[in-house]
Amino acid sequence: MVFSSTLFLFIFFPVTILGYYLIPGRAKNYWLLALSLVFFGWLQPQFLWVILFNVCINYFGAILIHRFPNRKKLFLVLAVAFNLAVLFYYKYLNFTVLTINQIFGSNVVLDKILMPIGISFFTFQGLSYVIDVYRKQVSVQKNPFKVALFIVLFPQLIAGPIVRYKDIAAEIEKRRAGLGDFGSGIERFIIGLAKKTILANSFAVIVDAIWMNGAGESTWIIAWIGSVAYTLQIYFDFSGYSDMAIGLGRMFGFHFNENFNYPYTSSSISEFWRKWHISLSSWFRDYVYIPLGGNRKHVYLNLFLVFLLTGIWHGAAWNFLLWGLWHCAFILIERVIRMHSSGEKKRGTIRTIVLKLYTLFVVNIGWVLFRAPDLKEAWEYLRSMFGLTAAEHVGFTPGWFLDRWNIAAFVIGILAASSLPVFLSGKLKKLIPETGLKIAKYVVLLLLFYFSITQIVSGTYNPFIYFRF
Repeated sequence: MVFSSTLFLFIFFPVTILGYYLIPGRAKNYWLLALSLVFFGWLQPQFLWVILFNVCINYFGAILIHRFPNRKKLFLVLAVAFNLAVLFYYKYLNFTVLTINQIFGSNVVLDKILMPIGISFFTFQGLSYVIDVYRKQVSVQKNPFKVALFIVLFPQLIAGPIVRYKDIAAEIEKRRAGLGDFGSGIERFIIGLAKKTILANSFAVIVDAIWMNGAGESTWIIAWIGSVAYTLQIYFDFSGYSDMAIGLGRMFGFHFNENFNYPYTSSSISEFWRKWHISLSSWFRDYVYIPLGGNRKHVYLNLFLVFLLTGIWHGAAWNFLLWGLWHCAFILIERVIRMHSSGEKKRGTIRTIVLKLYTLFVVNIGWVLFRAPDLKEAWEYLRSMFGLTAAEHVGFTPGWFLDRWNIAAFVIGILAASSLPVFLSGKLKKLIPETGLKIAKYVVLLLLFYFSITQIVSGTYNPFIYFRF
């Protein structure tokens, strides 16, 4: 079940929200837990035991850490090991066996192991809970149903953002969703829904058509259209989902942290990772980078390991690993340059533009590695982008991919991914009276919702990229 589906919008969500507000206070958590399990198990009931097992591992792991402080390190290691073992089995075992077969020429055969949707997200949430209990940053939760609600809560369950227990512990115990929260939640959900259905899905059609044709059928212009379209698709797909998750959370009284902060406006790769998938980058910072020594010792090794893990977290394939190391290389270069620079340089307009273009270029090339099914196709696509491969059979001209609607989508997408919305919002607040601004906002939201529903009902292409992680 996905947020941008008729089943969710017209059946699951109305039933969930109606029941939530009709049920008395203490039972609200149980209602949300039950409906979250329905949400997770709707398309994959065979994996319900996996997420319940995850709840048990982290609940009992935290209890043992709390009750036996002299052996808490042992119980932490066991809890982490169980979490990672389940994740490894479902996500990395086939890849590991295949790699061993290729290196040693063996012929070990495994049945294809299907992966539960969102396993990387709920595994990291569970890990953050037991680690924080070990560090005494949160109190142990003795009610197993509340631990289950934290891990299984449906808004952020299968595609983030990665929520930490300490951020919502108080709200699990007691919360109140007033009209202000409910209204802002609906607004945020509609914005996320529009990002997904109107923009991301439009770019997805272009991207998949170009990649399906292959590098041999693409001129360098078509290849660049595909790479730019994917750069926009993945941003609006994932940030749209995060917006919907944050909006849904607010409707139920939960306040999740932001996951994106206009990452494509960054002037460096380091800044990009402070603005992209913030919940993941901050997770690796707090649970891997700092414990390894952070900026105090082995900085370059620590960064290398973090981005190696970042790539592996996204998928069991060499192209994901290379994507992580690609970003790592530029972060290390930027760090060396900063260390050897003679102080803060004044940023003029031209220098700022050059830095932003450099960042977008590096990120765009990285997304080619991310999108490709394997390294061979990534290499062929990159060769095509830079005119190093002559197209043999060009089936479509660039104009076929750039009709009026797609051109409009590119223009809107580029503007929406920039800092222009924030700039215009600030200007409009000064120029238009508050009442007029509210009316305009509600009109825009209604139009966005209408066009989003039109897209959904018409059965347009509706993939979610981050579901596979």
